[in-house]
Amino acid sequence: MTRSPETPPDVRHERIVIDRPYDATPAQVFAAWASPEAKRRWFANDEEWENLEYRLDFRVGGQEFDRSRPRNGGTLHQYDGRIEDIVPDARIVIAYTMSLDGQRISSSLLTLEFQPRTNGTRLLFTEQIAILDGADSATSRESGWRSVLDKLEAALRHDRGSTA
Repeated sequence: MTRSPETPPDVRHERIVIDRPYDATPAQVFAAWASPEAKRRWFANDEEWENLEYRLDFRVGGQEFDRSRPRNGGTLHQYDGRIEDIVPDARIVIAYTMSLDGQRISSSLLTLEFQPRTNGTRLLFTEQIAILDGADSATSRESGWRSVLDKLEAALRHDRGSTA
């Protein structure tokens, strides 16, 4: 969405919370976010999306970058993150921006908490998002993240099957 010089900039602040159980240990779920090879499998690969570039330097201050577009053509999506905090097997905090076709649409702080539960892990996913110039919505972003978290579940299930 291109803003004319006469239109004042707009920012909307939203919060997304997703409380999601996984049938895997906190260490396994954490590792799926922390390992560049593991995360690439579920975060940056999809039969519907063409991944153009993905990299992850998992350490405090490290960068994460993903650039992709729908396989049938369309808008280029870019995720550009910086890891702000890591507590092994317990928490990851990432500050990231999203851009569509080179235009920044949001800036977010994402907190992932990996909490043990009887049969696995409770992932508490909290995103504080600044949506810029009406170019995105919390509803759309939450829907996208839920789809990504479904892929994480499938990857964890696949990993359990291959080690059983």
